Amino acid sequence: MPKFFYIARDKLGKKNTGAEEAATQEEAILRLQSRDLVVVSILPEFKESGISYEVISKEKFKPKHYRITGDDLVLFCRQLATLLSAGVTILKSLDIISQQVSSRRLFEVIQALQKKMEAGLSFHESMSKYRDIFSELWVNLVESGEASGNLAMVLSRLATYLERNAGFKKKIVSALIYPTILMLVGTGALMFLTLKIIPTFSSLFKGFNVEMPFLTRLLIAFSDFLRKYLLFIIGGGIGGFFFVKKYVSTKQGRKSLERFLFNLPVFGEFFRVLTVERFTSEMATLVESGVPILYSLEITEHSVGNLVLGEIISQIKEDVREGKPLSQPLDRSGFFDPMAVQMVTIGEEIGELSSMFKKLNSFYQEYVDTFMTRFTVMFEPVMLIFMGVAVGLMVVGMFLPIFQLVQIR
Repeated sequence: MPKFFYIARDKLGKKNTGAEEAATQEEAILRLQSRDLVVVSILPEFKESGISYEVISKEKFKPKHYRITGDDLVLFCRQLATLLSAGVTILKSLDIISQQVSSRRLFEVIQALQKKMEAGLSFHESMSKYRDIFSELWVNLVESGEASGNLAMVLSRLATYLERNAGFKKKIVSALIYPTILMLVGTGALMFLTLKIIPTFSSLFKGFNVEMPFLTRLLIAFSDFLRKYLLFIIGGGIGGFFFVKKYVSTKQGRKSLERFLFNLPVFGEFFRVLTVERFTSEMATLVESGVPILYSLEITEHSVGNLVLGEIISQIKEDVREGKPLSQPLDRSGFFDPMAVQMVTIGEEIGELSSMFKKLNSFYQEYVDTFMTRFTVMFEPVMLIFMGVAVGLMVVGMFLPIFQLVQIR
């Protein structure tokens, strides 16, 4: 007869574990309940050469790294959604996933979640104890899924959101790799010419009894200055970086940085669209999952990752609470373009607000992709022209005295 391993609690809340033989899992649960036990988790025995399922899982589990990456969370959410939709209990799902994760830290967190749920906490309450891992969006969506009884569906939508968001970030990072490498190589080449080549020519020119051209004197003066004060410049740069970083870590400093980015020529619009893209993505996921509009705005206010937009959302939330349609405060904020306002208006009128947020999100993602592609294409020739002009000036400046010397002789 099959054996089932169980975790249960008696009337006093004391934890009981063991194995129960029964024809089916339902029969095993009924037997445990007849002994006044509340079943928390129950797993069938999984035999392979006489070794139990629990032993096999632990022996095969070999985490690849410690920290929790974005990919780890995406996979965790997708696996959990799949197992729950297949009818597996939440505790059993967590137990199965914990033996497959690549992160040691996530393995520890999942085990902690299991213990807290066994102690009587709900899934979202357990997750809320780890805000550094599970954001407010995670916790509130899970709470909504538990309340509505559609946790599997909500987690599936959350997994889709996380996958889409992770893919979008990877596109941006990939687009920035080539310009960054090109800029670093160009800067390195110019520094080599300034610190090594120009001083060599400068030593040679000291033996010439001719007046140096202005360009040559300027390049030599710049090289001497850089060689003399290079350590101070590097130290000042590092100090300035940490000062700015510390200032930006404050609320006021972060708001100042965000406003500065939004007001940049050309790139300001890009940063604004990037922020609105995240807002529309989160709103689409929340509204589609059945979260009320006010609650969705409350969650997005704290999870959108931008203080300036967070303050705008806070005001929008108050207007909606007073009974105004969402489109009106969106329009009045001045942060959202007319197209977004009109699509939200239509979405409210036809009752398809989540669908309109999805379409807006797709449009903004396409905008960002196009901008990054154009930026990458334009950056290469601009950088090459700059490098050509800079190197050309250095070459001309260093060879002018030689040409003058040849003409004199």
